[in-house]
Amino acid sequence: MTDLKITKGSANVFADLGFGPQESQNLLLRSQTMVALVQWFKASGLTQAAAAKTLGVTQPRLNQLLKGKIEIFSLDALVNMATSAGMRVGLSIRPQTSVKVRTAAPAKRASNIKQGLRGLG
Repeated sequence: MTDLKITKGSANVFADLGFGPQESQNLLLRSQTMVALVQWFKASGLTQAAAAKTLGVTQPRLNQLLKGKIEIFSLDALVNMATSAGMRVGLSIRPQTSVKVRTAAPAKRASNIKQGLRGLG
């Protein structure tokens, strides 16, 4: 019997596949939007031509979406299509607990700045 090593995945399959942080997050958002659009199309009962017209794209472009060609769709284009389909699109942004944020140096007080400027004159 072979020993299997099991590694727990993250919430982002694209990060697990080795994509960098920015690209994996973008791919995740695009894939989620594409899934929502495919579900909308299937539930709509529309032909591809009619659905494409509703979404403001050509029928071949809709067909590419239905085939999952994620690499040819920008997040902007997908958000526009989802909005045209009557969906409300949102984005949730929150800090990662494992990322430390550097704090900026405290701002100098205005009185300290004025005193420094007086010394120049």
